[in-house]
Amino acid sequence: MWRVLLWVIPIYALIVLLAWLFQDRLLYLPHTGRDYIATPDDYDLPWEPVTLETADAISLDGWWLPIEKERGSLLYFHGNAGNISHRLESLAQFHQLGLSVLIIDYRGYGRSEGSPSETGTALDARAAWDWLRERRDTDRIVIFGRSLGSAIAAELARDVSSAAVILESPFRSVPLLAQQMYPFLPARWLSRFGYYTIDYVADLEAPLLVIHSRDDDLIPFHAGQAVFEAASEPKTMLEISGSHNTGYLDSEPRYLDGIDTFLTEDAGLPRE
Repeated sequence: MWRVLLWVIPIYALIVLLAWLFQDRLLYLPHTGRDYIATPDDYDLPWEPVTLETADAISLDGWWLPIEKERGSLLYFHGNAGNISHRLESLAQFHQLGLSVLIIDYRGYGRSEGSPSETGTALDARAAWDWLRERRDTDRIVIFGRSLGSAIAAELARDVSSAAVILESPFRSVPLLAQQMYPFLPARWLSRFGYYTIDYVADLEAPLLVIHSRDDDLIPFHAGQAVFEAASEPKTMLEISGSHNTGYLDSEPRYLDGIDTFLTEDAGLPRE
């Protein structure tokens, strides 16, 4: 027994150390796609390339997709893998809803400079907000985030005044999510990242829509419920079905109808 422990304890300690040292590579996955797989041209969407500069002088790549009969504008923060070109189906959906869209790649993602970090993504979000608010009235801007982007969106939305906030597949915080994903490790205590979505939403003043699927295979539905319950009114919960990465497509009619209703009744953005 003691001989076994003499092997197991050092190996476990090594695993814990590696998890602590390389957790940024588990959270941020820009290497899954640095090049565009397509552009809005492939979806017949009007667009123009955008280059933003952050407060710490990092150059960010993005797209601006305007729509002629604009209901409002949407600031889009994507998940932790891939780049903006992996979100074209989602961008097309928001165009169906009458929204112009600004989407950016975080530092270290796609064609953006730098390396991702929690402080960095907050600066990236602020740079995107500043670009958009110079071109559109803030009371017609909707802040949207999916998965990791939900935390980035919620933190920004806490500090600015927007028409509404939409969080899709949100998690409570990275430490709690890490503990759920790696129950064999003291992940909650090892985490060097926060992304405390559940705290950010408590201070929101804009109307909030939380979207989550009971079939989510990465971020459990109860995490989205907890985020929703932590927020103040006005707030709405939209339950969809489908996996973490495909729910918005698997439940498309319900998804689009729910967002459309929220934009009209809560955000005050009736169709033109």
